[in-house]
Amino acid sequence: MITSVLDELAGGALIGLSASLFLLLNGRIAGISGIFGGLLKPKAGDIGWRAAFIGGLVLAGLIFALTAPEMVVSTSTRSTGIVALAGVIVGFGVRLGNGCTSGHGVCGLSRVSRRSIVATSVFMGTGMLTASLFQLLNGGAG
Repeated sequence: MITSVLDELAGGALIGLSASLFLLLNGRIAGISGIFGGLLKPKAGDIGWRAAFIGGLVLAGLIFALTAPEMVVSTSTRSTGIVALAGVIVGFGVRLGNGCTSGHGVCGLSRVSRRSIVATSVFMGTGMLTASLFQLLNGGAG
């Protein structure tokens, strides 16, 4: 339990440090949806760093899955179609909110961006409400 909490604290600190360094050294926000979206509508000279950033995320995940497979466990009973549909819905929400949790929640809040404070409050509140309603409608089962 304590090791888990320390791991989570270290992970959070590393995410914050990385986002801060990315902004300080590159002048860019480390919002994943914005970085990925820039690959879908690329501008000249803007593809390399975006591809490297997304590639690094994927590669790190693969390395982690290969070196610690016991830590990468899916307990979802949802079908691939439902998971894909959920991903599309999240994508629409990200576009609607002009950013994702990493952009608004990590980078925007640390810059005290009003837009990010509102966005983060809305998506966190909606997530809590959805989880609570889901649990209530399923008779308390998670």
